Amino acid sequence: MAKKLAWGIIGTGNIAKAFARGLAHSKTGKLVAVGSRSQEKADRFGEEFNVANRYGTYEALLADKDVQAVYISTPHPMHAEWAIKTAEAGKHVLCEKPIGINHAEAMAIFEAAHRNNVFAMEAFMYRCHPQIAKLIELLRQKAIGDVRVIQATFSFHAGFNPESRLYKNALAGGGILDVGCYCTSMARLVAGVGTGKDGPAEPIEVKGTGYLGQTGVDEYAVAVAKFPGDIVATLATGVGVNQENVVRIFGSEGNILIPSPWIPAREGGEVRIIVKKNKEKDPQEIVIKTSDWLYGLEADTVAANLERKQATFPAMSWDDTLGNMKTLDMWRQSFGFLYESEKPAGQMKPVHGRPLAVQPGSIMKYGKIAGVELPVSRLVMGCDNQTFLPHGAVMWDDFFERGGNTFDCAYVYGGGNCERTLGQWVKNRGIRKQVVILDKGAHTPMCFPDKLTSQLFESLDRLQMDYLDIYMMHRDNTDVPVGEFVEVMNEHMRAGRMRAFGVSNWTLERIQAFNEYAAKKGLTGLAAVSNNLSLARMVEAPWKGCLSSGDAASREWFTKTQTPLMSWSSQARGFFTDRAKPEDRSDAELVRCWYAEDNFRRQERARQLAKKYGVTPVTIAAAYVLCQPFPTFALIGPRQLSETRTSFDGLKIQLSPDEVRWLNLEIDTLA
Repeated sequence: MAKKLAWGIIGTGNIAKAFARGLAHSKTGKLVAVGSRSQEKADRFGEEFNVANRYGTYEALLADKDVQAVYISTPHPMHAEWAIKTAEAGKHVLCEKPIGINHAEAMAIFEAAHRNNVFAMEAFMYRCHPQIAKLIELLRQKAIGDVRVIQATFSFHAGFNPESRLYKNALAGGGILDVGCYCTSMARLVAGVGTGKDGPAEPIEVKGTGYLGQTGVDEYAVAVAKFPGDIVATLATGVGVNQENVVRIFGSEGNILIPSPWIPAREGGEVRIIVKKNKEKDPQEIVIKTSDWLYGLEADTVAANLERKQATFPAMSWDDTLGNMKTLDMWRQSFGFLYESEKPAGQMKPVHGRPLAVQPGSIMKYGKIAGVELPVSRLVMGCDNQTFLPHGAVMWDDFFERGGNTFDCAYVYGGGNCERTLGQWVKNRGIRKQVVILDKGAHTPMCFPDKLTSQLFESLDRLQMDYLDIYMMHRDNTDVPVGEFVEVMNEHMRAGRMRAFGVSNWTLERIQAFNEYAAKKGLTGLAAVSNNLSLARMVEAPWKGCLSSGDAASREWFTKTQTPLMSWSSQARGFFTDRAKPEDRSDAELVRCWYAEDNFRRQERARQLAKKYGVTPVTIAAAYVLCQPFPTFALIGPRQLSETRTSFDGLKIQLSPDEVRWLNLEIDTLA
């Protein structure tokens, strides 16, 4: 008989007790340790469940060499920190739902699991019960035809207590996170299977509302979600009102009722799914029997998937949890519901709980830009998509700890919210002297010297900064004599508002004219240029007024002058992923900007070289930009931590000059 998986439990509340009881009836696990915030609570729990090792701190439990897997049952705001620390201790993670209080925290947990090569799963025990397998079977058999409407409710009346975890904002209380997460997970599952997927579907839109009581949490809330395939779902939840806790699925040929969807047969037994076809008078009652305890099934699911590091459908995979957390974020954001910990004052430290610091073993490479005191990371974090501070903070913390120190933003991004979010993060972390901030202004149609000045002051105010390390004009205006731009940029540099300046999306002719004017007047010229450069030739600009420097003449000029080029869309916006295929024209922007016969030849060569180096074609595309014969910096715009991680792989590959030329179709063969 195989040795049983040794479990520890962090937290000693009611849900921890439920898991301990179920674990005792599992086939694969045994409880060997418990950790609490006090020795007294740990001892009391240990006595009740006959646990040998009882620790008065969570850290002590994680230090126990006998513990292989940890069930985390702390209050919601503590999930992310202790799930990450559990992974860092080399132990497998089963974290009670919700895995974090938002999508950003969930990303951080799974990135820690990936980095430390451990299993991680969000603890939706109902997904491990055979009732869900039967439901999936019925949906795949089209028992009620095509799925049209889903109704999912989980709500109860807890009794108002402002200090309880269910009502306290500081403990991420309310219905949506506590039990509404079940409703979203079920709706996504049904919508996915209902449209032929082997996993959940993600909503196209979510519109929600709710009642925020005196403690600032949702005492009850509802949402409507629209899914692909014209499927709609209504979701209802609450901690302040009893509702009918069932799931109903309506199809083109009938309906399904699940009377006990969320806690099916906790100690084993029978549950029922009721199927009513439109053309039949009486419904069919399908009985699902099991002798297994619900939480025991969950523990067995973990044990069965340790080698994969995550569960298989219908249990919660990493992508499933990330999609669910994003849906919950959309629900809360649709009626302006934030927790205090998500607001600026609550974002003072990374989710792992430690001070922000570059981690040992960083592979980041750095370059030099004249006028900038710090070395500049060769990968630059684009900050054009972050307006929600918790998400931005998780992304930027990770980038900084990987050795990235340069951040690119602009006056026009997010209507100013991107600058505000980035500036707040820098202020909260206290790292202004440790980062290089590149900001842009004077975008068309406001590309005039006076508008540059007014926007610069406003950008500094939004960023809560006195100066920028690099300031760039976002566009050019050829109706304005180039000397006027030279004069105003030098004026602001002399005043200390910028350490260096450059231009974005300028032609070589105007760049040379700028530098010639500056030299003639004894003024400072351009420190850097930010045009596009990527392995794929830019067929058409993604945005009006954008320019590429990938042509032979531009590359020759940059090589001759050794002017630093900070390339946006350095990986051709996904052209080197599996999304870009000649026959797949679903992504209109990808088709418009990058689809061309010569680019698909470059893509094929990137695949060949990727096979040689044991990396992905995306990595080769990134390395192409970084291995030019002139200084280059690749601007990246990841929205997921996994995208940041894969972007860093490009730093590991040093392409030869011939490989660079071969990738770009300049030579036919490699020696």
